[in-house]
Amino acid sequence: MTPEEKIKRAGQVAVIAGVFTALVALLLLLNYMQIRASEPLESKALEALVARLSADPGNHELMEEVRQLDLLARKAYFNSLWQIRTGAYLLLFGAIVLVAALRIRASLRFAIDPPEADSYAAGRSRKLSQRWLFGAVAALVLLSAWAAFFSADHLGRFRTDGPEPALATLEGVGIETIDIRPAVREVESGEEESGDALAAGGKADEAEETAGEDGTRTTEREDRPRETTASASPGLTEEAVLQNHNSFRGPWGNAVSPHRSIPSQWDGVSGHNVLWKTALPIHGYNSPVAWGDHLFLSGASNTRRVVYCLDRHNGQILWEREVTGIPGSPATPPRTTDDTGLAAPTLTVDGQHVVALFGTGDIIAFDLDGNRLWARNLGVPVNHYGHSSSLLTWDQKVFVQYDTQRGSRVMALDITSGETAWESPRSSGVSWASPILAKVDGAFQLVLLGNPDLSAYDPLTGEQLWSVDCMSGEVGVSPAYGNGRVYAANEYARMVAVDPGTGQQVWEDNYILPEVASLLVHDGLLYVATTYALLACFEAATGEFLWEYETEGSFYSSPMLADNKIYLFDTDGRAYVFRPGRTPELLASPELGEKVFSTPVFAPGRLYIRGNQHLYCLGNE
Repeated sequence: MTPEEKIKRAGQVAVIAGVFTALVALLLLLNYMQIRASEPLESKALEALVARLSADPGNHELMEEVRQLDLLARKAYFNSLWQIRTGAYLLLFGAIVLVAALRIRASLRFAIDPPEADSYAAGRSRKLSQRWLFGAVAALVLLSAWAAFFSADHLGRFRTDGPEPALATLEGVGIETIDIRPAVREVESGEEESGDALAAGGKADEAEETAGEDGTRTTEREDRPRETTASASPGLTEEAVLQNHNSFRGPWGNAVSPHRSIPSQWDGVSGHNVLWKTALPIHGYNSPVAWGDHLFLSGASNTRRVVYCLDRHNGQILWEREVTGIPGSPATPPRTTDDTGLAAPTLTVDGQHVVALFGTGDIIAFDLDGNRLWARNLGVPVNHYGHSSSLLTWDQKVFVQYDTQRGSRVMALDITSGETAWESPRSSGVSWASPILAKVDGAFQLVLLGNPDLSAYDPLTGEQLWSVDCMSGEVGVSPAYGNGRVYAANEYARMVAVDPGTGQQVWEDNYILPEVASLLVHDGLLYVATTYALLACFEAATGEFLWEYETEGSFYSSPMLADNKIYLFDTDGRAYVFRPGRTPELLASPELGEKVFSTPVFAPGRLYIRGNQHLYCLGNE
């Protein structure tokens, strides 16, 4: 390319970047003026409905209309925040490209046409024009950045630091609303120490802080005696599944753990009730799994894929194994979004084998000592965000839900050899949901959610048992089983309950729907967490709405139940610990100190959670 062509190309890039930056800046300014002219969580329509409801407090249809309008207002609020953040990043990107293109163009022109002595006036005029151009661009960028900052600041006044004015008005007309200020109930002395594991465990040794080779400091705490929850049986039994946490969302993927004495108070910054934390060399979005004394998880970058094994008592990395040399593995990994990556699927373990799946389609098995057993490539998944469906194991099989844009299927692989035990084609579109197992009339069903169907398969043969066409959209929410029903939901679609004995839909609702976080059902109640900062509770048998609780952050992590408490982490690392029931009771809201997108894992007296940089072990000191 000649210098003249380079100058022309740089000028074209500058024009495109300038137009792009100007459009983004204009949109931010218009957005700011719109936000300033209206209150994001209030409206005249809502005030009018509240006034009508005050005059007719027994009108349940009107009450439901108020709730729906309030829900839409909250969704709009979080959408506005996302638009402002995205616009600010786009503005910065456009400005950088514009300045770089203008700078390159000016340098190239100077190299071709150096200024002559008799062109002083022309050069001065050109410099003056350039200064005006740079000044105009800088003013536009600064003005739009100011608009973005003050838009976010203006919206920040409506964050859930106290009851909203309109919502407070609803309390006066009999609509249940929750003050979402951090009213943390102090846990009574001895309340968390009644479990069997801590009672038998005796006193812990004094914490000892050591430094790893990379300089990372790890707090080690030796528990005495060290509890071992592995099954003595060489095969995977139901008792062993319950004693451990061997898949995404615990036993059979159903978000209910039997472990007790789990802490509800901690502080990641001060270290209170943080028994240890370990830096993970390579990032991943999968949750850890636990078996006996070990924790397993994976990480991936564009150049490396690694499986880790840690001692769950002190956080020491016992082994890490590179995933390489797999026939069919792509030389260049598929493109994924930043919030999925190549290590989103959670591993599974059966006491003898630990199996990991990556967004490249590579699946690999190790024994618990880190010896490689088998590996294969399932075909690169064509998912525009990246593959995130987690693994599940039972009866010497590993179940893989492989819903992609090209040829969806569900597979069972022999866990000892990696060979295909059975494979069933699916008509579903791309999905990020994970499979679960439901024990129905004494036999397990493998339940999968996709678009458009919720379906069940025989884990032994792969035969489809039933299917309900009930879903739509980009499905990322995993189903749940409890109360004799299978439950499924997805944002912009619906929530349904299905009788797995007959394959018939029992009820459906579309009031509050999740987008990422999966469902939790326990003791006749169904819990739903949303990306627009709500936790809601429904009657599992009928779908009747019971209550909602407004939080301070959105949820990617799924709610889990352990020790008769619901644990839920928002993306900022703040946890919400609830007492399950027909009315909301917040027990505590401790903070981890770093962002969280994973789901918690439980062992006797312990909670493990993966943050963006560290894996934490939380327990009562």
